Amino acid sequence: MSHAALNDLEVTGKTCPSQAPVSTLRRLYETHTGPARVTSARQGLWVAVFVYMLFAISDLVLIPDVAQTTILARLIVGVASLVVLEVCCWGKARAGVIETISAASIVAGYVVWLLPALQTTAVESIRLYMIFGTIFMMGANLFFIFPFVLSVVTSIAVLGILLGSMLAMFPGDLVYSINFGLFYISCFIFTSYVNWKLNGERYNVFLNALEAAHQHRESEKRGVALERLSNTDYLTGVENRRAVDKRLRDYWNDWQSEGKAFAAILVDVDFFKKYNDFYGHQAGDRCLILVASVLNDTLKPLNASVGRYGGEEFIVLSRVTGRDQVMALCEIIRSAVEGLHLVHDQRRDGQAVVTVSVGASYTRPQSGPKLERIINEADRALYSAKANGRNCIRLFNPNDPLTSDDNENIAATLRMAVKNDLVHLVYQPIQNLRTGRVEAVESLMRMKMVDGTPLSPAQFIPVAERTGAILDLGLWAIRRACTEVLATGIAPMASVNVSAIQLKSRGFALAVSTILEETGVSGSQLAFEITEGIDMEGQSDVIRCITDLQALGIRIWLDDFGTGFAGLSWLRLFPFDTVKIDRSFLQDARRPAGRAMLEDIIRLIRNRGLKILIEGLETADHVELMHELGIELGQGYYLGRPVPIDEVRIKSFPRLASVSGL
Repeated sequence: MSHAALNDLEVTGKTCPSQAPVSTLRRLYETHTGPARVTSARQGLWVAVFVYMLFAISDLVLIPDVAQTTILARLIVGVASLVVLEVCCWGKARAGVIETISAASIVAGYVVWLLPALQTTAVESIRLYMIFGTIFMMGANLFFIFPFVLSVVTSIAVLGILLGSMLAMFPGDLVYSINFGLFYISCFIFTSYVNWKLNGERYNVFLNALEAAHQHRESEKRGVALERLSNTDYLTGVENRRAVDKRLRDYWNDWQSEGKAFAAILVDVDFFKKYNDFYGHQAGDRCLILVASVLNDTLKPLNASVGRYGGEEFIVLSRVTGRDQVMALCEIIRSAVEGLHLVHDQRRDGQAVVTVSVGASYTRPQSGPKLERIINEADRALYSAKANGRNCIRLFNPNDPLTSDDNENIAATLRMAVKNDLVHLVYQPIQNLRTGRVEAVESLMRMKMVDGTPLSPAQFIPVAERTGAILDLGLWAIRRACTEVLATGIAPMASVNVSAIQLKSRGFALAVSTILEETGVSGSQLAFEITEGIDMEGQSDVIRCITDLQALGIRIWLDDFGTGFAGLSWLRLFPFDTVKIDRSFLQDARRPAGRAMLEDIIRLIRNRGLKILIEGLETADHVELMHELGIELGQGYYLGRPVPIDEVRIKSFPRLASVSGL
């Protein structure tokens, strides 16, 4: 009822019930309570007629000389009332008509019975029997749910008949007339007042239901918008990592339970870093938007989904029937992007437009029991495509050495990295933008191959996580940060990046506690940065580990917030100390839409009562923007680059006032 009323209210242009005129609300009330009133009046009249006929027993006992006539009168008026009622109901009469028929039946039933009853010779009996006339009055006011005016009119008619018949029957009995007259009038006043209150309560209940329905609908709209935001990549508009992970799990479950095969296709924009560096970040963003758009438009008719899987990497998921279909789909993807003809003359590989490398894998009986296997295979196929000159497609081939050699070399290096000093930490300052004081340093891991070739974290961290080497490396990094900068007092606080693999491993919190005890460092000096890389729903072991770490005094920071993975789920499930907003939002803040998005995210975090740290401050304009937005903590090349421990001198880090002139 209330939802239908809300629809009508919105048609009138009123978005909120409290804004609507009283007359409009009254019309809505009359309209949308109509069916209930018809049902109530119909059921009520049937019950009333049954009780009315039941009183024939009293006629036989109290006025036996006219009982035959009064019973016949009761039967006639009862049957007639029900016949008229059912005909009107069958004809879909409005509630007001049905209620009027019921009210008229009450009055008619009293009059038609009273006229022959007054002819009795049992004077004393009829004197007492007439008191039951108040039942008709109470029926009009309390038994039925008539509108107040109709109830009062019906009650007045019954009261008039009562008083008139009493005066006509007993004109000389003044005491009887006064006492019973007052009784009738009191019943009228009492029942009318109660009816007025009940009608008011019914109207208020309707208004409350209308308001509740409005709030529920608004809440649903906000929920849908929030769900869409949490599943959509902020830049390209395609599915983000969180949505992709969910779709992957659904596809994998269907494969396991029903044998529905699917393909995972990784699409990487070739030489995107060169494109971004030469043409600028805005052009780079536009490139990603156009690639995502053409992929979405091309693949949607083919029932394939597109998601952004990383910086310049997209993922396509599709139901397939075999190898040939996967290869055809990959070629459609490659051709669609090449067909954009986006100029990219910095490649120096014979191409002058933006292209993509495509690596794919699909489910087959030998693909293994784990979902991660098919993604790993697609990743290896993508590596093979890049190694074969890019702008090409490769389907995973377990016999292709290019899909595994490089990763195997990194994995082998990881096993000896700590022992052979192939890994070390660098530290980047985190500055209080109001005071210029360095509040903390972020510990960042760096690694090189045996021949001295440096490896980026993007190269060795995924391999470390896949092989499990991240567990030992992670504890080494925590211990090194404690001994190098915290135990020595070089920095008041240090943050260390912690992987989901570490949080899931048993005994991680205990190992951290041991490191704190051995190095003499307080847990409050240490912060763990956790990325949005996993969906927290159902990850009770991870949440339990984080809770144990927080019990040690360790601050828990949410890193890279807004990159589109699972940040909203994290904020809902765990009380973080600080949220680090990803640098991409700062770079996009040059545009009005980008700044509005950044401000929305800041408001969201502040509403949760959390501290905010923004990464990627690279210019004085960035710092000025932070002042405008009231951001206290910042990090970026403008404030200080990551440096090894022997170059770390907190006093030498520039104070904000001296660098920006603010």
